[in-house]
Amino acid sequence: MAHLLRPTSLRTLTRASQLSARSTWARVATSQGRLYSGTSGHNATKGSSAFVKALTTLTAVATAAALWSQMPVAKQVECEAPPKDDKKPSKTAQVDQKRKLEGLTEDSPMRLRMEAFNKRLQAEITARIEQLDGQGKFRVDQWNRVEGGDGISMVMQDGKVFEKAGVGVSVVYGMLPPAAVAQMRAQHPNIGHSKEAMPFFATGISCVMHPHNPNAPTVHFNYRYFELGAEDGGEPISWWFGGGCDLTPSILYEDDAVHFHRVIKEACDKHDPRYYKDFKKWCDDYFYIPHRGERRGVGGIFFDDLDDKKPNELFAFVQSCGKSFLNQYVPIMEKRKDMPFTEEDKLWQQLRRGRYVEFNLVYDRGTKFGLLTPGARIESILMSLPLTARWEYMHEPSAKTYNKLMDVLRTPRDWIPL
Repeated sequence: MAHLLRPTSLRTLTRASQLSARSTWARVATSQGRLYSGTSGHNATKGSSAFVKALTTLTAVATAAALWSQMPVAKQVECEAPPKDDKKPSKTAQVDQKRKLEGLTEDSPMRLRMEAFNKRLQAEITARIEQLDGQGKFRVDQWNRVEGGDGISMVMQDGKVFEKAGVGVSVVYGMLPPAAVAQMRAQHPNIGHSKEAMPFFATGISCVMHPHNPNAPTVHFNYRYFELGAEDGGEPISWWFGGGCDLTPSILYEDDAVHFHRVIKEACDKHDPRYYKDFKKWCDDYFYIPHRGERRGVGGIFFDDLDDKKPNELFAFVQSCGKSFLNQYVPIMEKRKDMPFTEEDKLWQQLRRGRYVEFNLVYDRGTKFGLLTPGARIESILMSLPLTARWEYMHEPSAKTYNKLMDVLRTPRDWIPL
């Protein structure tokens, strides 16, 4: 169970980032993007989990670029250019840009194939969600990093079905400060001793959707890939995959939870019979709100530091999970988006969203790291938060109406046979 044996030490990485504040990774500028494709792998050793969580939130979401031509409903909005500095794209970023222009093959680096997959998936999901909403359109913010990489935040607000929905991809090249490298070395001995910063790469796709109707659940997923130590476009010293998905209802419909879990279990079972059972428990544990004594929602899967198989095998697993999302969520939304609800239901939804905000701002490791990092793109980091939420002093929910949900949040349930 190699994928379960290395806990993340984000607190130590946060201290390292504060010591290395001059290494600001989130300089952004507007530019055009490009779509690439390809499928195969490289051989590498092991990866580091905590830092890419930070990067996923630090640069936040983003990168659908050339796919926009297939999505005429998505309007491109430029971001403000950052202050000029003397930073230059990394050599690996420059080499990879040339590879993209030449076209990717089965022998192309994993980082480029994961980036291409994320961009395609972002376009597919946003197009389908606009169709489901019937009114809302995604605003598109595109940006580039001076050191290499780019990002696109795609956000819908005040749609007919969705109060807020965001899908984005980030692609990040940069240098990992020596303090952060040293913190990783205890868990990853293949990382050599050095007083110099090390090159890293990270890409991820992230999605959060908050519907208007309290009968319809909030949903989240994130899938990401990280490399450390690739010099001049070569092979990395360390690599790993991470991610997961989870469902957060305000009103519990057990058949929705069963459907959501069944679809992702089918994706997991194609690649390893252990994955769903292990990652389901990991998800229940991760999305726990200690000061409330309850989980954020009814779970899904969560995994990190995943390097227990060859890169191509794990890439296939991550693709299966990502491609499962629309089948996990759209059928639920089609059943729930137009259901009648009461004022009490809406009030309860707002209170449950307060719990969502509490978890994201108090406990989510990536969010905390991003907010503490100089130069972070705050709008993208906080994209996951709902437009509206509520906190009431000593609120007591209707036991008859909502206790079924609260029982599940306090004691997670196995929704399908393990």
